[in-house]
Order: sequence, then C-alpha cells, then structure tokens
Amino acid sequence: MLNKLRKFFEVVLEYFVILLMVILTTIVVVAVIYRLLGSSLAWYDEVAAILLAWITYYGAALAALRRRHIGFDNVLLSIPMPARMWAVMLAEAITAGFFILLAWAGFTVMTILGGMSLVSLTWVPVSFTQSVIPIGAVLFVLCQVLSLPDYWRKTAAGVSLEHAEIEEEVETEMKKAGNA
Repeated sequence: MLNKLRKFFEVVLEYFVILLMVILTTIVVVAVIYRLLGSSLAWYDEVAAILLAWITYYGAALAALRRRHIGFDNVLLSIPMPARMWAVMLAEAITAGFFILLAWAGFTVMTILGGMSLVSLTWVPVSFTQSVIPIGAVLFVLCQVLSLPDYWRKTAAGVSLEHAEIEEEVETEMKKAGNA
C-alpha cells in the first residue's frame, strides 16, 4: 500500500514538474519572440520567477521521494550499527523539523500577504504564488516519510544509495550495449 502511494506521488510530482517546466519554457520563448518583434510582455519576468520557484519546491519534493538529494552515504555507512540508525533518525528528524517550520513560516507569510496581488498581473493574488512554500514543505515531509522505509532497509543493510544508482545505470547501459 505504501509503495503504491509512493509511486502515485512520484508520477504526479514528475508530471507536474515537467508541466511547470514546459509552461516556463513557453513563456520565456514567447517573451523573447515578442521582444524581437519590438514589443514586450510586462508580466513574463515576474511569472517566470514564480514558476522557477515552484519548479524548485516541487522538484525538491520529488528528489526527496527518490532520495536524490546530496548526501554522505560513505560517511553514514562507515558508522557502526546501531549508531548508524540513530544517525539516520536524527537526520530525518532535523530535516522534517526544518520543513515543518518552513511550512508554518510559509503559511504565516501567506496570511500576511493575503490582500496583495502581483505587480504586473493584479488579478493574481500573491498568496496563491506564495502557497508553494507551505505546500512544498508539507510535500517534502510527506515524500520523506514515504521513502523512509526503503531508505531505512538499505541503510541498515549497508547499501549506498549513491553506489546503487551508479550500479543500476551501469547495468542499464550494459543491457543496451548487449541488445545493440
């Protein structure tokens, strides 16, 4: 059940981040074409900056789900058991605590900016654009929790996520080379 939920979130986040990247690319290309034609879109830079922030937050949640953030596997795996698992619990608690604090701060920012709107698109509320902070932070914690059981097993078994990813890629390339 947990694995299905994790896979669901992975697919949804992946497609959502891709959609945001396509929208951002389209807006920037259209803005460049307008500028080349002697006109300019007053709103594109503000919207592009917001989209970039959204891509960052939702992409960070996706990376957390896949456990692809920068880590120190070799250092962690060099710690003897059971201290290694205590280190994992401490790191997970600190990370979750930070993102819970970020979600609270983001929600506070949204309430403070409640009546404001974007400068160039006055019909878009700033609270909508800033909603990415609490939503992204909560998603990060959720993705961290969903990926924790597999991470816990691999860390307890002494498997490096970095090396596993490299070995998986090498195996895929070897299969491709064998089929060619």
